[in-house]
Amino acid sequence: MQQRTAEILCVGTELLMGGTVNTNATEIAKELAGLGINLYHSSVVGDNSERLAEAVKLALSRADILITTGGLGPTYDDLTKETVAACFGKKLVLHPECLEEIKAYFARAHRTMTPTNEKQAWLPEGCTVLPNPNGTAPGCVIEAGDKLVAILPGPPREMRAMLKNGLVPLLTQKGQRLVSHELHFYGIGESELEYRLHDLMVQSQNPTIAPYAGTGEVKLRVTARVAEEEDAEALLRPVMEQILAAAGEYCYGVDVPDLQTAAVKLLREKGLTAATAESCTGGLVASRLTEVPGASAVFGCGIVSYNNQVKTDILGVDPAVIREYTAVSAETAAAMAEAVRRKAGAEIGIGVTGNAGPAASEGQPVGLVFVAVASERYSHVSRMFIDRQDEDARGLIRHLAALKALSLLRKAAEKY
Repeated sequence: MQQRTAEILCVGTELLMGGTVNTNATEIAKELAGLGINLYHSSVVGDNSERLAEAVKLALSRADILITTGGLGPTYDDLTKETVAACFGKKLVLHPECLEEIKAYFARAHRTMTPTNEKQAWLPEGCTVLPNPNGTAPGCVIEAGDKLVAILPGPPREMRAMLKNGLVPLLTQKGQRLVSHELHFYGIGESELEYRLHDLMVQSQNPTIAPYAGTGEVKLRVTARVAEEEDAEALLRPVMEQILAAAGEYCYGVDVPDLQTAAVKLLREKGLTAATAESCTGGLVASRLTEVPGASAVFGCGIVSYNNQVKTDILGVDPAVIREYTAVSAETAAAMAEAVRRKAGAEIGIGVTGNAGPAASEGQPVGLVFVAVASERYSHVSRMFIDRQDEDARGLIRHLAALKALSLLRKAAEKY
């Protein structure tokens, strides 16, 4: 099965200056991966014809397909079509149908078309035109021998429509596709996961296994390259089973976006409700749960008990617990979890208390956090110490504490 290679070249001085975020490359890369086309290089060049020509020639020397974005506007510094055409020894010719589309676009918008917009209807001779339903600049595809160059507009809204509706159908090669599944892990580091799966990852060529480390989490993407008529799942399933056999106790979901989605999904499946009492996380756990559509069916109460009086007067924690053990303690976290569970009438309660900084408090160091879960079938307190001194230590401590709370919430729900 022949594997094609591609390169992305985004054109625009504004990209080099940092004034515009280059989202086009990300979207194109995702589409190429889905088509089974290998992407080895992606670059940015300014609005300069000489440097653009160098970049085009370099790309075509090492890739079968080149996709450019940007430089299709009506002004003098929009040079992509002209430069690419010159690289292929082609001239630009007027496409009357494109000119009529541009005129119609301005008419629909009740705007006056300027003479400079006619420039956008001049395209390389012999090219395949890619219509632009969201703008005035048509794109095009030039093919010569075994090389293909696709020229797309820069504005993401225009590029996206042309990519999906025009270019992807042209690039689709019958008989080849990629199918992937993502396995999400919490509670195990990337190095430990790689150690457990090293032999499998090295030996597995189709499907491939690729690890991606996040902040407090790890993701494995398992990808199979198959012919159109082949069953990709038949290749993927055995490999995923081997992964789960080696580290399944840390896997919180397959093809789920995040830990809070997995938690809400499990609560809904079990018919359970949860409530949270948070101190150092300031409502972050509740916020993440309520980001998930449908969370209202399983989550009804979150209390931010940031000071001790709220912990005792509103939440209902026994003041003696705080006096004896301090607010940052396993005992207080457990009391918070049980108190909010009873107050909300929920099956599961979560309590989070700790010191996220910037200074020690009640004799407890920055980074010390206790996360508790309380239910009739499972109760537990986890002690965390996140010893970080960087500027974002406070945000990191809160983030990792929220992940731990969501993980304990899932663990408690699994007991039902």
